[in-house]
Amino acid sequence: MPTPDDPDFDAIGDLLEVLDLRAEGPDAFLGRSQPQPHGRVFGGQVLSQAMVAAGRTLPDDAPRHIHSMHGYFLRPGDATAPIHFQVERLRDGRSFSARRVHALQDDRPILAMSASFQTADEGLDHQDEMPDVPAPEDLPAVGELLADVSDGPAKKWVERRAIDIRHVEGPIYLSPAPDRVARQNVWIRAAGSLPDDPLIHAAVLAYASDYTLLEPVLRRHGITWIDPRLRPASLDHSMWFHRPIRADDWLLYSQSSPSATSGRGLGIGRMFSRDGVLLASVAQEGMLRLKGR
Repeated sequence: MPTPDDPDFDAIGDLLEVLDLRAEGPDAFLGRSQPQPHGRVFGGQVLSQAMVAAGRTLPDDAPRHIHSMHGYFLRPGDATAPIHFQVERLRDGRSFSARRVHALQDDRPILAMSASFQTADEGLDHQDEMPDVPAPEDLPAVGELLADVSDGPAKKWVERRAIDIRHVEGPIYLSPAPDRVARQNVWIRAAGSLPDDPLIHAAVLAYASDYTLLEPVLRRHGITWIDPRLRPASLDHSMWFHRPIRADDWLLYSQSSPSATSGRGLGIGRMFSRDGVLLASVAQEGMLRLKGR
């Protein structure tokens, strides 16, 4: 399979192929993984695939769109092996459908996820205000930031991701943040056009949401992603989808960490459209151990 090391690698095409699960039965699906330099399945990938698997089992009476998902990462996944997704239909009501999904490798679960879908409805409406930050066009892309870095094993894997990520306060890839604060803002979007399928846009947003949500913890403690002591791993991940989204438009991902303790850190995020509409909220707890402590 192609990797970011290949000159003609199509990051968005590869992601859409990964999300195009193959049916193995009425409620069973098979998906492949994206190669990773460390050999482990990217958490955002298996989350997004599980969402697609759940969405493929919805009733045909009226469109139902995901409004929440809650996942637990149970084991590291092998990026070289296929993943089997088994969906359990918990309930189909007049307005809501609930699903449980297990992602399996070697008959062992690597992810357990529950998701709920809803038909369109009316009701009370309010939202938080979007932070006032520079536009994404005024911020450097990852390729510009890493232009002076010699080719390493992971450079092209970062530069040629399917998600364009631009840090408002500057990234912490190579050097610690100058300000030790547990918050940051990041502009994100798919690095190419996506089909007009709401489930795919929600899945790509879930995929993107896993990249940077634990960074406020690292930023607060002056740690970079290349710190040799760092041992990170996602433990759980939740998302609430408030309003219709397009993951191939720029979205502001405003993030903070209210707590870190016992080798775990909590990240909270809000995703806004460019015109200030709150589209989704996210929460993730991760293991952030430092070797030798």
